[in-house]
Amino acid sequence: MDYRDTPEEAEFRASLREWLAAAIPAGWDKIDDEEAAVRLRKEWHRTLYRAGYVGMSWPEEYGGRGLSPVYDAILNEECGNLNAPPLPSVGYIGRAVFTYATEEQKRRFLPPLLSGEASWCQGFSEPEAGSDLASLRTTARLDGDHYVVNGQKMWTSGGQYADWCLLLARTDPDAPKHKGISAFLVSMTEPGVTCRPIVIASGEAETSEVFWDDVRIPVDQRLGAPGEGWRIAMTTVTYERGPADIGFIANYRRTLRKVEAIAAERGLLDRPETRKALARAYVRGEVLRLNCMEQLSLRVSGRPPGPEGSVAKLLWADAEQSLQHLAMDLLGADEMTGVAADWLSSYFTSRPVSVYGGSAQIQKNIIARMLDMPR
Repeated sequence: MDYRDTPEEAEFRASLREWLAAAIPAGWDKIDDEEAAVRLRKEWHRTLYRAGYVGMSWPEEYGGRGLSPVYDAILNEECGNLNAPPLPSVGYIGRAVFTYATEEQKRRFLPPLLSGEASWCQGFSEPEAGSDLASLRTTARLDGDHYVVNGQKMWTSGGQYADWCLLLARTDPDAPKHKGISAFLVSMTEPGVTCRPIVIASGEAETSEVFWDDVRIPVDQRLGAPGEGWRIAMTTVTYERGPADIGFIANYRRTLRKVEAIAAERGLLDRPETRKALARAYVRGEVLRLNCMEQLSLRVSGRPPGPEGSVAKLLWADAEQSLQHLAMDLLGADEMTGVAADWLSSYFTSRPVSVYGGSAQIQKNIIARMLDMPR
């Protein structure tokens, strides 16, 4: 497979790079105030949308440009190369909506999702149903032309800033656990919705817990048929952003260069163990990059993402956590004394990467089933 850009892709990349150089907000990554950072990310979403860079691979009838997934990959890579603000998370929510929604729901929800007018979160995990999602306990009881929802969601990233939530709840308590779940499109401002930020080890409140107390949801905001929630959830997590979809490879390379600089500044490059550790970090990044390119090739050929995405997920977690651990080894006590506090925060942020979108154990189970291995 030739992974080089075609002439059209190279032209797009050059034009995009020029646009990004002028459009990226100066000092965006130095903002300490979380509210200000959220406002900046929302404005960045709208800026990208106005320039035509959001949802490029979506079908044209749903507001996209009908382009190859390669163009989304180029956007992710160039944004990572130039240290742009995070790209908006519209792909996996949008995929769930335009795959399962009614035409009326598509007209209502897709345009504001694409444009950044409305932001979304994902109400899947619960206190005792994280990776074992089918064990969720949040209920949705049909009451006339509404569902009444009660329960709790955990690790709802960005929930405190979201306008809407793609929510999973159990609508049939007597059905097998995978078959009694339905999906809903719910406003986060409905009476009975309480969202509490969770401050993680890095000191950031990037996730939240959400309580649902007698929340009434109109029947016409159920997504798909009753009991179709598990299928919708699997479609959503399959398209949920992986390492190729967040510019991780470019970010990883940039971080690796910084780690190499730390080793050089401290006179550690001549140590065999340091050189071996840096070489291993480079190899991890290359293995992940080639795996992502293979999956992108499958997408371009028309094959939707499948269970092989679990391989990339495991490689991503291993690469990120190993590199951050190497930085800690090189910095020694400095990361604890404030001299290199940013690195300590990055290290803490890397720890839950192996849990996002399903824990490493769940990913290994998926791979085992894909390989038809015995239970």
